[in-house]
Amino acid sequence: MSIYIIFLIISLVLIIIFLIYYIISINISIKEIEDNLDIILNNDTNKLITISTNNKRLNKLAITLNTSLRKIRKLEITYKNGNKELQESITNISHDLRTPLTAIKGYIDLIKKEKSKKKIVEYLKIIENKTEDLAILTEQLYDYSKSLDLKDKLKKEKVCINDILEDTILSYYALIKKKNLTPEINITTKRIYRKIDKNMAIRILENIISNTIKYTDEDIKITLLDNGKIIIKNKSHALDNTTVNKIFNRYYTVESGSNTSGIGLSIAKQLVNINGGKITAKYSQGCLIVELEF
Repeated sequence: MSIYIIFLIISLVLIIIFLIYYIISINISIKEIEDNLDIILNNDTNKLITISTNNKRLNKLAITLNTSLRKIRKLEITYKNGNKELQESITNISHDLRTPLTAIKGYIDLIKKEKSKKKIVEYLKIIENKTEDLAILTEQLYDYSKSLDLKDKLKKEKVCINDILEDTILSYYALIKKKNLTPEINITTKRIYRKIDKNMAIRILENIISNTIKYTDEDIKITLLDNGKIIIKNKSHALDNTTVNKIFNRYYTVESGSNTSGIGLSIAKQLVNINGGKITAKYSQGCLIVELEF
């Protein structure tokens, strides 16, 4: 047998041994991936996939799987937090709805027993006010459900902030008069234009102004500065720094006498964010100060 044939046989044997080792190594790594996945998927762990091979393709596969696992864990955390928030939201919604409904039921029971016409008229007026509260809250809940997919419906156009602010204030003239308020309104003569969704901007201002008018203890002050910042300020003894830090939270409620401030400002914040704006709130010297910029 020639040296060439011997060398060829030895080479083939070495190649076969290498291939066998390579296949065994791949099988071991695949088994490691399989075992790691089984542990990760069946246990609450932050463990990631590790393999002992230097095979580039398998290492790339492990990296890809680990990236996906990190994303899945992030989604799980988001889901858990969202589920907790949903439970809290349902509790708050139930509270919001129950408060006026309980009052209405109570006054209806009083009317059934009351003989004084004057008292009956008084009770009916209270029921009317509670019914309005209930209608406003229901409308806000409906608006919030619609606002969840508003980002896809965003239609930006050149909008004059002066005009929509003035129109919104004017639309609440009846409520302002009913509350016996004399608002201080300072709107710059400089025309402020922003590229935003006009309908959303109007809804934002409606949310803020309606809540401000309804829950203020005294007169309110509305200002539009030359730089386009809108500042809405009102006295409110029902608030403090802790509650103001939460008023943009979904379904967070603020008690004010017989009134409850619900999700209006949550809707406003979401719509502001969709339009690339900024909204903040602070509590200073007994006043709630909301600042809005588009």
